[in-house]
Amino acid sequence: MQNTRSSILVVDDEEDILLLYKNLLKSEYNLAVTTSGFDAIRKASEEHFDLVILDVIMPEINGIEVLKKIKEIDGTIDVIMVTASKEVKPAVDCLKFGAFDYIIKPFEVEDLLSTIRKALERRKIIMENLYLKQALDERASMGELIGKNEKIRIIYDIIENVADSDSTVLITGESGTGKEIVAETIHKKSKRSNKPYVIVNCAAIPENLLESEMFGHERGSFTGALDRHLGKFELASGGTIFLDEIGEMPMAMQVKLLRAVQEGIIERIGGEKSIPIDIRIIAATNLDLKKAIQDKKFREDLYYRLNVIPINMPPLRDRIEDIPLFINCFIDKYNKELNKNIKYITGEALNIFQEYSWPGNIRELENLIERIVTLSKDDHIDTAHLPKDIVNLKRNNNGAFNLEEGSLMKAVRNFEKKIIIEALRYCNGNQTATAKTLGIHRTTLISKLEAYGIKN
Repeated sequence: MQNTRSSILVVDDEEDILLLYKNLLKSEYNLAVTTSGFDAIRKASEEHFDLVILDVIMPEINGIEVLKKIKEIDGTIDVIMVTASKEVKPAVDCLKFGAFDYIIKPFEVEDLLSTIRKALERRKIIMENLYLKQALDERASMGELIGKNEKIRIIYDIIENVADSDSTVLITGESGTGKEIVAETIHKKSKRSNKPYVIVNCAAIPENLLESEMFGHERGSFTGALDRHLGKFELASGGTIFLDEIGEMPMAMQVKLLRAVQEGIIERIGGEKSIPIDIRIIAATNLDLKKAIQDKKFREDLYYRLNVIPINMPPLRDRIEDIPLFINCFIDKYNKELNKNIKYITGEALNIFQEYSWPGNIRELENLIERIVTLSKDDHIDTAHLPKDIVNLKRNNNGAFNLEEGSLMKAVRNFEKKIIIEALRYCNGNQTATAKTLGIHRTTLISKLEAYGIKN
C-alpha cells in the first residue's frame, strides 16, 4: 500500500498568492490550486480533499457561497477562509456557514501552518468518530488470543513476526475458531494500532450494497444516494481493514478488491477520481478457497494477493489442552458481566468438555459457559449443569461413543484413579512431574485429583 499525505485545495484569484501557497505547502501535502470558485466546487465534488483554503473575495462567485457548496458536498471537509477585511461580519459569516477558521491577510506563515495542522487534526478525529459510529454494531466481541497448543504457539510466532509489516494476511479455519481475534491481535500489535480497525462481513452485506459499503459512493450516483458516503476502505485510512467471510464475496466485487489490493487505490461509485488508500488488509474465511477457485467461485489472482501470510486456525477438538484455559477465561468474563461467583469446574465435568468434539468450536464453548453461569445457583460447574446431549454424546462422528453410568465406566475411573495415585507416589508428590509422566497437562491433573478426592 502506498503512503498517503493529506490533500489540500487552495482557492485564490491571485496567481502570486497561489505561488506562495505552493512554496509553503507542496513539500508536506498533496496540493491542488485554482483561481476560480466554480472550479473549486467542481474539484471538491470530483476529487478527494482533506482541507480547503479559500479566499473570501472572489470574482464570479463569493467565497462564502463556495464555502456553502463545499460543505454541502462533504460536510467533513474543513475550510479555512482567508480575507483581507478586518471587519467582524465577514468573519462571523464564515464561521456561521461552517468554516473551521479564518485568517486575515497579510498573515504570518506560522499562523497559517498552525491553523492547517489544527484543521487536519480535527478532520482526523471526525473521521475516527464517524468510523466508530458506523462500525459500532458490527464490531466483533473483544477477546484475547489464548492457548498452549503447539499450533497456537506457532501462530503466536507468526503474529509477532508480521504484526509490524503491511503484508496482507489470510486467516483460514472453521467457524468459531477465533479468526477475528487473530486479526484484531495483529492490528493491536502493529504500528497501526492507534488507527482505525474496520470490520467488513462480506457475507452479511447484500450484494447490491457491498461495493458502496466498501468503497463509498458520490451523491446522486444511484437512486437514494442523497449524500456522499465514505466506504469502509476510506474509514480505515491509516489503519487495518478486516474482510471477514471473504470467500462469500461475489466474483464481480472480487475484481474491484483485487485492484485495491494491487494498486492501493479505490473509486467511489459515481466518482471519476481514484482515491489512494493507506491500509493493511486482513482477510478470513471458513471456506476452502482452492476448491472455490476450481469451482470458478473465487479468483485465483486475488487468492494469491491475499495469501501472502497464511494463518490456519485449528479447531477446538485439536486443542484439548486449551479447553481449561478457555473455560476459566469465560467463567471470569461472565462472572463479572452477570455478577455471579462460579469458582471452578469439577474434574468429571472437565473430562466431558475435553471429550466433546465442539463442532461450533470456541464460540460454542463460550455460549455454553455463558448459559451455565447465567442459570447456575451454585459456585461450581458439574455434570449436572451440562446439557444432556453433551453428557450422553461426548464425541460426534469424529469418534462417537456414549457416556453412560455402568460397570465399564466405573472400572475405567477406578483404574485411572489407581494410575494417578501410583504416578504421584513415583514422582514424590510433584504434580508437574506427575502430569508429564502421565502425558497430561497439570491443570487436567489437578482437576482429576479433585474429582477423585485424591489428597496430595
